[in-house]
This record gives sequence, structure tokens and C-alpha cells, in this order.
Amino acid sequence: MTNPIKTRREGAILEVTLDRPKANAIDLATSRIMGDVFANFRDDPDLRVAIVTGAGAKFFCPGWDLKAANDGDAVDGDYGIGGFGGLQELRAMNKPVIAAVNGICCGGGLELALSADIILAADHASFALPEIRSGTVADAASVKLPKRIPYHIAMELLLTGRWFDATEAQGWGIVNHIYPADTLMDQAWDMARLIASGPPLVYAAIKEIVRDAEDAKFQDVMNRITKRQLPTVDKLYASEDQLEGARAFAEKRDPVWKGK
Repeated sequence: MTNPIKTRREGAILEVTLDRPKANAIDLATSRIMGDVFANFRDDPDLRVAIVTGAGAKFFCPGWDLKAANDGDAVDGDYGIGGFGGLQELRAMNKPVIAAVNGICCGGGLELALSADIILAADHASFALPEIRSGTVADAASVKLPKRIPYHIAMELLLTGRWFDATEAQGWGIVNHIYPADTLMDQAWDMARLIASGPPLVYAAIKEIVRDAEDAKFQDVMNRITKRQLPTVDKLYASEDQLEGARAFAEKRDPVWKGK
């Protein structure tokens, strides 16, 4: 069997493509491979940004492979180190991830996209959470979506499983930008290069702070930051990059980030 995950590396950027015909659905084996790929990305000091997309022009990812489930894959089986899709439960993922949604994005595929930090969509992309029609729950989306968009809209999408297009997704704040399909990956790479040129230790601190603050009181998180109780913040404040930022500003030049 060919590897369902294709990777492309350019400098500090890793492109991860789900390539599993016909629809890029994810079974247990594919999920475990994705977890290993994203964990290696997380742990590689030379990589700073990842792009996740789907092969072809029709599907980003429809989520769980129901055919594999019918053939014996258990819905509560071993998804691997990062949970379903390798990303949504991956601990200490402190690097930015861009989802480039190139087509149909539904069920677990939408949950995978929601695990990214930035979502770009082709103008023909479509979205749904149709799990109710197969008698199961969109578990990760049930946790995430009501916190990110208006509660009543999130509940409508979860309870009806209806489809919505990229324009509506952008209107609710699910999608950052919409592009013509033939420019989507160029735009994703442009954004990845922009982010990769920035300070990686700051990005790591941002991601950890956002995670820590999700269900915490403002002052509690601020106290943890000022007391340097968050590992990424402590590393940033003691880093060469922290000094480099101020030095470059004073010398009126672009900073050179080393990630240390």
C-alpha cells in the first residue's frame, strides 16, 4: 500500500498532503501516520510552519472512513499520538499550522481543519458536520465550535449536519481567507513563508498562552506569564531572540531570528 501522506519540505516549512483516493478519508492506520508526521514536525528544530491540505481538486477530507469502519476499524480505536488526524490531540504543538482547504471538508475533516491555527479555503470548498446521519457524534467539533462561533449557529450545524459554503464559513469566522482554487496553495505558501520569517519562540509562546487561557481567568493566566510558569514564555524571556528583537529595533535593521 502506498503511503497516504505525502510531505514536501522547503526550508522551515513542511507541507503535509492527505492523498488517499478516492476521497482522502482517514482510517486508523492513516491517522497514526499523520500523528507521526505532525509529531516529527513539532520536534524538528529546523521546521517552523506546517501546511495541511488534501490531494486533488474535490476533497480536502471527509473525515472518518466509514468503509474502513464497516470493515472493522473501531471508532474508539488507536488513532495514534495526535488523536484523529494526527493533530487535534497532539500535545505541546507550539508551531503554527495552516489548513489549505481545497474542496469538501466535512466531519472529521472539518475537525482536522479546526485544529489548525489559520484556515484558507478554495472558493469551491464546502463544509458540514454530518455525523448525526451516520449515528455518531462530531466530538471534537462539539467541543471547539461553540467556543469559536455563535453558540446557536454552532448548534445548528451540529444538530442538522447541513452543508455550508466557503463564504458562509468565512462569515462565521471559521475560514480566514477564500481564494480561487488554482491559487490556494500559492497563497498558503506565501503565508507560511511570512510566518516562517518571524520569531519562532514568540509563536510558541503565543500558542501555549492561548491554550492555557482557553478555560482560565484572565488574571490567572497573566500571573502565570509574569511568573514565567509557562515553559515557552520562560524560554522566550531568557533567549537570544528576545535581545535580538530590541537590538535590531535600536539598530534600525531587520532582526535575525535563531529560535534560541
